Amino acid sequence: MKPIKAYRNPEFMNSPDARELRILAEYLEPKRRLEAEGIEDTIVFFGSARFAAGSKWYEAARELAFRMTQWSKGLDPEGGRRFVVCTGGGPGIMEAANRGASEARGRNVGLTISLPREEGVNPHVTRELAFHFHYFFMRKFWLAYMTKALIVFPGGYGTLDELFEMLTLVQTRRLTKPMPIVLFGNEYWKEVINFDALVRHGTIDARDVDLVYRTDSVDEACAWLIRHLTEEALTKPGAML
Repeated sequence: MKPIKAYRNPEFMNSPDARELRILAEYLEPKRRLEAEGIEDTIVFFGSARFAAGSKWYEAARELAFRMTQWSKGLDPEGGRRFVVCTGGGPGIMEAANRGASEARGRNVGLTISLPREEGVNPHVTRELAFHFHYFFMRKFWLAYMTKALIVFPGGYGTLDELFEMLTLVQTRRLTKPMPIVLFGNEYWKEVINFDALVRHGTIDARDVDLVYRTDSVDEACAWLIRHLTEEALTKPGAML
């Protein structure tokens, strides 16, 4: 019997010794598919997986993703794919955003993660752009690396973790590209994150509060994002992480 090649040996590939290869695979395989699909950059939606269709947050995310997709599709008559909606690929706000993009006949991305209680990818993610990750940090890398704007709806621990990681990258200037960030849902965010208290206690600067734009209006969020993306992402070279 022939010896098994190392990369075909499941015992080795799933062992601690091959962890570096698995991490690299979660960088190279998405990169290959995104390039093949012509995805230049994304607009990322964060938010709770617990909001059902028909709820105000779900429907707002759906409408905002629909409008942003319609706008982005009109940018390049040659068929380039700019500012493609991207989510964590699961239910709730993620599903709403993927659904809105799909209803606007746009490609959209879903980056799901392996969890003890599997949720699976929502049915609105473009099939060729559905990714499944083992490592949270590689999933976060792809959420951050491709995005040119971030929209954050009310959410729990996962949403807060994702939001604060992005804010940290922007505040510390490790993210060199312009990054418009919308916090959607004024009352929720006012209650959950007291930015003014952080300033008062001296843990952030007053100007750090302006890293986010807060609104309850799909119209306002859409207009603000389009203005920033037009002024920054469309007219200047795209700096990355």
